[in-house]
Amino acid sequence: MSVIDVNNPFIIRKYLSDKYFCDRVKETEFLRKHMTNGRDVALISPRRIGKSGLIQHFFHQSDIKDKYYVFYIDIYATTSLAEFVYAFGKEIYEQLKSQKTLWKEKFFQVITSFRIGFKLDAMTGAPSFDLGLGDIQAPLTTLDEIFTYIDEADKPCIIAIDEFQQIGEYAEKNVEALLRTKIQQCQKAQFIFAGSKRHMMSNMFNTPSKPFYQSAISMGLAPIPMDTYTDFACHLFQDNGKDIDEEVVKMVWSMFDGYTWFVQMMMNELYALTPTGGHCQVTMVKEAKNNVIISQEGSYKDLMSNLPPKQKIVLQAIAKERLAKNITSAKFIKKYNLSSASSVQSAIKLLLKNDLITQTDGVYRVYDHFFAEWLSTIY
Repeated sequence: MSVIDVNNPFIIRKYLSDKYFCDRVKETEFLRKHMTNGRDVALISPRRIGKSGLIQHFFHQSDIKDKYYVFYIDIYATTSLAEFVYAFGKEIYEQLKSQKTLWKEKFFQVITSFRIGFKLDAMTGAPSFDLGLGDIQAPLTTLDEIFTYIDEADKPCIIAIDEFQQIGEYAEKNVEALLRTKIQQCQKAQFIFAGSKRHMMSNMFNTPSKPFYQSAISMGLAPIPMDTYTDFACHLFQDNGKDIDEEVVKMVWSMFDGYTWFVQMMMNELYALTPTGGHCQVTMVKEAKNNVIISQEGSYKDLMSNLPPKQKIVLQAIAKERLAKNITSAKFIKKYNLSSASSVQSAIKLLLKNDLITQTDGVYRVYDHFFAEWLSTIY
């Protein structure tokens, strides 16, 4: 694999190479085993723990890149079948446009409903995908064409659909059954269905009455072990002419329960605060966390300004509690001056729907650790 050098080795928003990726050896092998043996996988775990990073790491393995076409579709922001179809078709074209294959040349021949989006650059003559969401007039027809196109591929495909539970929220009520039928009939592709809402994903894949029941091998994703991540972080510092106490890494890991994105964000800031040849110590952790929170303060204020008062006060209460239990009890309501159990339940439902809080075994917490800290101490 090619090595990409960066100014800060603690990557936050994208996958670059295995040099900057920590562990997940067993998880990568799990995906390889099932994908290469014709089994779809349902990857179910909370957001920010590293699902998309794992998928991208798996896609970048040399044997996978050589033998398969790989596609990653994030449907978190989609709200309808038309938006799903648009994201699906656009990802396929974007991944193929730089490749010189007969299959790429057939894209607009097979997916005829996308022809209105086929444009040639006036300067270079290169084709481009110039299609807007409003151009998806017949999503069922376009979806049929996309699956027909996939089945005409000159090598097998692996298609990862992230936040897959979102299809259950679409206005159309038959999307699960429709996609299940299309996927079942598709001969040239294996699928990774990744999702962060455990209850919804489990319901989709483990309920006998649901179309996707037992259609995929379930896979969870736990935090990277503390010692493994500590070794990884220390080496990245050392490889770039800096040093860090193991105690610092372990403190940061514990602070965020090992959730990859939050830990990486802190390590990125700690690395930035440490001069070349310098030494990162425990005393720098507080400054790093404050810097991250301040950098996000504007978006936090905007978010709070748009929340209804009842949701706002319940969100603040959960943030101050950090891990909130029995939130409809008289004790909790009195402690935070909430109005009633029914109003708390109503607010919780909407906060969960909007991913502002998470719930596990009756325990609630603010999803974004940095946002929770800001709410409890600054706001």
